[in-house]
Amino acid sequence: MTPRPSSSGPDPEETATKKAAAKETTTTGKKATAKKAAAKKTVAKKAVAKKAVAKKAAAEKTVGKKSVAKKSVAEKASGSRAPGRKASGKKAVPAAVRPVETPASPALDAADRERLLAGTHHDPHTVLGAHPVPGGVAFRVFRPYALAVSVLTGELRTELRDDGDGFFSGLLPLGEVPAYRLLVTYEETIQEAEDPYRFLPTLGDLDLHLIGEGRHEQLWQALGAHPTVHEGVAGTRFTVWAPNARGVRVAGGFNFWDGTGHPMRSLGATGVWELFLPGIGAGELYKFEITRPDGSRTFRADPLARRTEVPPATSSVVHASDYTWGDAQWLARRAEAPAHEAPMSVYEVHLPSWRPGLTYRELAEQLPAYVGDLGFTHVELMPVAEHPFGGSWGYQVTGFYAPTARLGDPDDFKYLVDRLHQAGIGVLMDWVPAHFPRDDWALAEFDGRPLYEHSDPLRAAHPDWGTLEFDFGRREVRNFLVANAVYWCEEFHIDGLRVDAVASMLYLDYSREPGQWTPNEHGGRENLDAVAFLQEMNATVYRRVPGVVTVAEESTAWDGVTRATHHKGPSGFGGLGFGLKWNMGWMHDSLQYMSHEPVHRKYHHGEMTFSMVYAYSENYVLPISHDEVVHGKKSLVSKMPGDWWQQRANVRAYLGFMWAHPGKQLLFMGQEFAQGAEWSEAHGPDWWLLDPEYGAAADHLGVRDLVRDLNAAYRATPALWRCDTHPSGFAWVVGDAAEDNVLAFLRLDADGAPLLAVSNFAPVVRHDYRLGVPDDVPAWHEALNTDAARYGGGGVTNPDPVKPEALGWHGRPASIRLTLPPLATVWLRPA
Repeated sequence: MTPRPSSSGPDPEETATKKAAAKETTTTGKKATAKKAAAKKTVAKKAVAKKAVAKKAAAEKTVGKKSVAKKSVAEKASGSRAPGRKASGKKAVPAAVRPVETPASPALDAADRERLLAGTHHDPHTVLGAHPVPGGVAFRVFRPYALAVSVLTGELRTELRDDGDGFFSGLLPLGEVPAYRLLVTYEETIQEAEDPYRFLPTLGDLDLHLIGEGRHEQLWQALGAHPTVHEGVAGTRFTVWAPNARGVRVAGGFNFWDGTGHPMRSLGATGVWELFLPGIGAGELYKFEITRPDGSRTFRADPLARRTEVPPATSSVVHASDYTWGDAQWLARRAEAPAHEAPMSVYEVHLPSWRPGLTYRELAEQLPAYVGDLGFTHVELMPVAEHPFGGSWGYQVTGFYAPTARLGDPDDFKYLVDRLHQAGIGVLMDWVPAHFPRDDWALAEFDGRPLYEHSDPLRAAHPDWGTLEFDFGRREVRNFLVANAVYWCEEFHIDGLRVDAVASMLYLDYSREPGQWTPNEHGGRENLDAVAFLQEMNATVYRRVPGVVTVAEESTAWDGVTRATHHKGPSGFGGLGFGLKWNMGWMHDSLQYMSHEPVHRKYHHGEMTFSMVYAYSENYVLPISHDEVVHGKKSLVSKMPGDWWQQRANVRAYLGFMWAHPGKQLLFMGQEFAQGAEWSEAHGPDWWLLDPEYGAAADHLGVRDLVRDLNAAYRATPALWRCDTHPSGFAWVVGDAAEDNVLAFLRLDADGAPLLAVSNFAPVVRHDYRLGVPDDVPAWHEALNTDAARYGGGGVTNPDPVKPEALGWHGRPASIRLTLPPLATVWLRPA
């Protein structure tokens, strides 16, 4: 902003005369009397302001105002000085006693014009808007396609000179910048509007400092599009991080997708660009028009957009939430116990296909009731963040801060989470910080150079999915992701994040051949940047949001996935800080065992027992997820050998074994009722199998009834979850009965109260099967039997209490004799 030069020793009477004249001209429009300055007759002209009678202009009807036309004080863009007015009873002071100000030209210079037209101006606010200059206040407006622009100050209307190419300027003889608005005439309309270039920046120094440090934990409140009231004016603040851009402009429906007239300003070394647009509110579509370093332009969706268009449309949408939550009781209770010491059985859901066609709000009426009836403690939602290709199931994200618009707006998604909480159901969400797609309207080379991805092409390209990996070593990128994790937990009350593809982040050589990767600074294969990011993310989320849990999908033997970040392990690394980890080894081994014909299972017995060798190395979840029932892997029931009866019996026995095994449970939708077909996102689960009109519906309903009873018994039995992560909560009774295909073990709660789980994976009844038990339990009763007739089984049960005999067995002082049903799991509790 150009400072106004000061006069040396101005006459007080002359100063008073000038102020009075300027004030009167600006606010009253009355006739002013000018007198020639004695020493400079050739400089000043006599100016007489004339009154004009206003006529109602046809174009001005569109603004809804009557205005009185008055002769402009600034007759020409050259801007003659305002005439002085002699104070009452005083003589005019000769102008020769003070220096003469030469009025400045208000028009933009050629360089600024060119940069604004080319979209490469880094600070348009310094040249556009109103600025004090010698001779008054210069007004400069850039409105492409406008026919005329006038400045409205109070009741005064001053038309600006058309400088061509959409530029308008004028000099008003004012002592300071007034409050003003613009009257812009287009071919078919006239608009009265605020000037975006009269406002101070909307981001403060603290926000910019935190962004620069990569430590803004609520980044979504600083960047993106935010409806707000700024300096008393309602509008939307647009901010975006694009440090390599030569210029950034906002384009949207409000300017017919031509951002030429809305350039943003760069806020220093942070790489953040900002613009406040008055009159823009929620629901407006927008993108950022970025001029790359090479001068080319690209339209990009907002990385921090909190709402998007419905795919395949790609625009961002200005969003303002007005949702009122009703889950205070849930939030107050969820931190009472850590997740690994509480019951957790998870129903994994792909929302768009669970019941296709339902919106978030329609799902909110059906999903909590269904999940609650089956007794699951949590749902896990496959990624809900916006993604362009539905066939990716959400794992290739372009809108990290926006729930997919396919099912509704962000407040609709909040409603779904709220209703699940009110039904007593926790909400986990799949989160994908490992990679992002290459779409040219999203994050890839966002500002013309690698920004969110690594600058090394070998590090950037994900070898399996054709996507790009994040540059975890860049602080701003880490900030983007860490804040995103916090965002879902704080803004949407998500109870936990299941982090996808952790293994691909941890290893530099993941799916890469020799020569395709570069070792870290210590010569190792560990991605130290990714390790630091995961540690920061977990530490930040757990600190900010009590009661949440983070879950790692990590398929290797990385040491300390669920260890605290400040505790170093044998490898020298601190723990990654996750709360839980998917037990991929258990899943692969146990499904491999179950896929064998029972006659061959004795040769694979170790596949069912090996998990207990490492069961306490991490805090585990036992996942039967979507990945195991697609792409030719078959559904859970179809993996099982034998005829239809045997397949269902195997599934029931397997689920009984799984629910009793140390670790939390996760089951993908459709598997709870033994769907025979693989899952397809195109049509979802085969709900028709449960239709009473279908002849085999009872077979599927029986499996679902078992899942309901498993969950009920599980939640009511602390032995099955209280000591999940401690060796004191488990003891083998018999783990080596390979010839019998039998497994038996005790689960114990913190007080030692037991549950006995026995699985017979052979298709024969085993009568009087003797098992060693503690001698302090007077009798056992059958709490659950997967062969019960109501589940579709054969009804081979132990209906009466079973009393121990004083006969040591399996290294225990007492023993009991049971009837083991074929292909079944039995749970017994003290009577």
